[in-house]
Amino acid sequence: MIYLDYQATTPLAHEAWDAMLPWLGGPEAAGFANPHSPHRPGRAAAAAVEVAREQVAGLLPPGGRVIFTGSATEALNLAILGSGAKRLAVSAIEHAAVLDTARWVQPDARILPVDRDGLVDGAADLKGLDLVAVMQVNNEIGTVQPIEVLAAAAHREGALFLCDAVQGAGKIAPPASADMIALSAHKLYGPKGIGALWVRDGIALTPLIHGGGQEQGLRSGTLSPALCAGFGAAALLARDRAEADAAHIDTLWHRARELLSRWTLNGSPDRRWRGNLNIRLDGLDIARLMSDLRDIAFSAGSACASGSGRPSHVLTALGLNRKEAKSSVRLGFGRYSSYREIEDACARIEAAAAAQGV
Repeated sequence: MIYLDYQATTPLAHEAWDAMLPWLGGPEAAGFANPHSPHRPGRAAAAAVEVAREQVAGLLPPGGRVIFTGSATEALNLAILGSGAKRLAVSAIEHAAVLDTARWVQPDARILPVDRDGLVDGAADLKGLDLVAVMQVNNEIGTVQPIEVLAAAAHREGALFLCDAVQGAGKIAPPASADMIALSAHKLYGPKGIGALWVRDGIALTPLIHGGGQEQGLRSGTLSPALCAGFGAAALLARDRAEADAAHIDTLWHRARELLSRWTLNGSPDRRWRGNLNIRLDGLDIARLMSDLRDIAFSAGSACASGSGRPSHVLTALGLNRKEAKSSVRLGFGRYSSYREIEDACARIEAAAAAQGV
């Protein structure tokens, strides 16, 4: 199997697995204690959580705190609902975790359009808002938004700025001007089942989950030291390997673009994370392509929307018609993708497409 779906999830780094092992809590393990217990094993587990918190914070701006959550979706819900914002604006290409939550709060929430390249206009109208949410790197097309410009515009209007940095954390510089930042461990080679919300100092939130008052009173529930440790180790590794990972992915991107040169790129060719290659070939039957290439794991869009039968809301926001959107594929690669895998996969994708007569 050649895995090309890094936007859906990434492999677990060996370093993250090693960090988790002492805290998985088997009968022979020492680290099974509840990190909220006051005895020595509990304090040891709590210390592991705090080490992980500092490691995750290393990916984020100074002057804020990290709240561990069960996912980035939960983190985004905590930010939007916990802020108490009533007047919201979100980009047209946000993940459903932002779009659906914003519309739940305000059914007529302002939707910020994107241009043909998938970018929000830095001069967008942000007047009269409480909160603006724009993602850093789009999960379907890889475009990198002008976050600092948008955050500054939101602040001039007195609004908070929330950034979904799930696809960018550990890969590119953090959105320094954001007030809240959501991230997910399993998108940066950590374990599934844990995310985080970074909250700038001085911003108060109302909790969504009530009970024991854990996580600074914002997220009740017993933390998993193992998941926290894995997240922390993955974050530390991402920070240390950022330049090497980016150079490797840049090499893979250029080779994939050479081999699939007749395909049209969806989204900006320049303002993007190059581990995401979303391309289309008009007239292509994607379902047949995926059936013909079952030992290559790639996507026709977001994993969260797979099987819906609807064209991607991200691609239609770019101005693509239904047929164009439905003839697009997303190839995602990263740290553990090899040059040979990219060559083999792209050659086979091109051959399968040619066999369809397109």
